[in-house]
Amino acid sequence: MAKKTTTLGAVSDINVTPMVDVMLVLLIIFMVITPMLQKGVSVDLARVQNPRSMADADKEDAVVLAVSRDGKTYLGSTPIQIDQITSTVRERLTNKLDKTVYVKSDARTRYGDVVTVVDDVRAAGVDALGLLTERVERRTAGTAPEGLQ
Repeated sequence: MAKKTTTLGAVSDINVTPMVDVMLVLLIIFMVITPMLQKGVSVDLARVQNPRSMADADKEDAVVLAVSRDGKTYLGSTPIQIDQITSTVRERLTNKLDKTVYVKSDARTRYGDVVTVVDDVRAAGVDALGLLTERVERRTAGTAPEGLQ
């Protein structure tokens, strides 16, 4: 007796399950890694219309001090006491050619806290001091502010 063989046709359905699995794994990886990429403490920077570009503040070895809204001071992401700023900054700058220190503070930080940090940084003998800010977009004449249009 002859055996009848049948060939299966091409499957035209797309199997998206493996793609969804890969996408979910990538999403989880990015959600875990993204907070680790942030350097230092995040603060709501003061917004200005004419900021000066300070690309060196993003370098790996840049000395960045942050003053949070509640007045706490951080060197990078490490909390630091106010009385230790001068000596710690002086240590960090001993073997560096570029003796620039960057200070970023929350827009709602007390003015006196920022002045104290700036004074302590200057006492460490820095060549330059940069205050980090954010650019605010200018409105053109004749346009209403957001929410009033």
